[in-house]
Amino acid sequence: MNALVALCHFCELHGPRTLFCTEALHPPSPSPAQPGAAIPGDRGREGDSEGEGLTMRASSATQRADMCEGCRSLPASHPGFVSVDSETGIRFLSHQHPRQPQLFSVVRQACVRSLSCEVCPGREGPIFFGDEQHGFVFSHTFFIKDSLARGFQRWYSIVVVAMDRIYLINSWPFLLRHLRLTIQSLQSTALKVFDSEQCVCPQRAVRMNSAFSPAVFPHQRSGNAARSLTSLTQHPNLWASLHSSFSWLLKACGSRLTEKLLEGAPTEDTLVLIERQTEQEEEMIGWEGAEGGASLSQHSQSETELGRDFLCEGGKGDELPGPKFKSLRHLRQVLGATEFRQLAWHVLMGNQVIWRGADPSLIQSAFTVLKALLPVGCVRSVPYSVQYEEAYRCNFLGLSPDVPIPIHVSSSEFSVLVDVVNAERGSLYTAVCDDDILSLYQFNISSANAQPTDRGPTLLNKVEVALSNENLSVEVVSHCLLCLKEEWMNKVKVLFKFSKVDGRGREDTQKVLGLLGATGPGEEDNVRLLKFWMTGLSKTYKSHLMTAVRGGERTLSQ
Repeated sequence: MNALVALCHFCELHGPRTLFCTEALHPPSPSPAQPGAAIPGDRGREGDSEGEGLTMRASSATQRADMCEGCRSLPASHPGFVSVDSETGIRFLSHQHPRQPQLFSVVRQACVRSLSCEVCPGREGPIFFGDEQHGFVFSHTFFIKDSLARGFQRWYSIVVVAMDRIYLINSWPFLLRHLRLTIQSLQSTALKVFDSEQCVCPQRAVRMNSAFSPAVFPHQRSGNAARSLTSLTQHPNLWASLHSSFSWLLKACGSRLTEKLLEGAPTEDTLVLIERQTEQEEEMIGWEGAEGGASLSQHSQSETELGRDFLCEGGKGDELPGPKFKSLRHLRQVLGATEFRQLAWHVLMGNQVIWRGADPSLIQSAFTVLKALLPVGCVRSVPYSVQYEEAYRCNFLGLSPDVPIPIHVSSSEFSVLVDVVNAERGSLYTAVCDDDILSLYQFNISSANAQPTDRGPTLLNKVEVALSNENLSVEVVSHCLLCLKEEWMNKVKVLFKFSKVDGRGREDTQKVLGLLGATGPGEEDNVRLLKFWMTGLSKTYKSHLMTAVRGGERTLSQ
């Protein structure tokens, strides 16, 4: 990650000051070596540890001007810290100030703004500011208890400076979570020192009984107006610990997100996936704030597992033993063309699809291939349950064989039940080819819906044409289905804009449906499909559309 992390402090004598800064130095680009030429940055490599991960050693000493105790982090004779990532060759250098003059100016401005004008409500908490010229800053301000300070506390901030605004904003939840852990550790350590000093000599009573003079206020405490952070926390290895923390933060944040080349605008499925993943991260942050105490490795693992399980639907089902449906074509071959069309019709119409059987892996594989017929935003799934779940909670529901179906569900035209009955119980997990599923199970499909499903919708007719064409491979059919879904999602967007945003009448809406090719045979099913798919539109698209419409209305009114 091309960024740096700095700890800043507001000194009572000198104002905002940078205390400690960690920056990442990337290895130079490979070039033809010249005889006798030294490779920059390779000096002293023999002193590095050969173990994996980050290794520490001293860097060259730097000349620094005289500063008060509160403005100084490392002694003048201290060389600083360097950590080397053996995997990538990136070096993380920590000292009081950056090495490059340009970075010094950027960090200095970020320090001043984070502790002066750019302040969030309550003065403590995260904030984002910056511009293209001076970089963008994620800043988190906080207080450290000090029995000798004005107001018994000192003001600090941790800033993360980067030139990539989008990357920094996308890293907000990650940075906030881990910086809060560092800040809470500093505050709790300083609070213990503060309580012990107050027990020895309560400063509030001393100040109330002494004469107050603003001119000599900094000198009334025997020159202790500017105490160092090391003195406030009584942490002997404070700066080495902060160096390790900041170095890990830069390394982890850099490897957390990767750039991918996308052709054109992201699809609605991609937008919905991003929104759901963001919601999961926010819920995790809220849970961490309420519970606390869990290790970083547990949090990172949970976040990774959530993203993998959500983005790769059916991944857990693949780990379960037993026969599975491999594709829509395979499911159609097993169920039969008529039964498959009835089931797919209910899926596209948004009705609740219930599978009841004793094999969870088979049911989950069926849901995995059936979900491909719908946009991601229209899918609400409960893979396997021991009790019935209402349709408003899920449109894909897997049940164990002994779960009864409520009467209002079995008699409803908005649901379909697939009972999976074991034909041979002795060889439940011995299936190795497609035909074995037919020998192991019987599939009984029932629904109270009396409406014929042979006329529409148009999307289902095109899907069946692709599935029945044996000259097309499974991969080609998958891409064909993706294109068909995008085509109909575009029709959904037009209808949503026309009917929901603009509020046009029935006659105008009927004309739009004609232009979209949704009229004619199966018109009722097409309209029902479009209305159901409207529920799967991303919040980002809806918000953008409403904002654009309101902006246009303001322009016309002006």
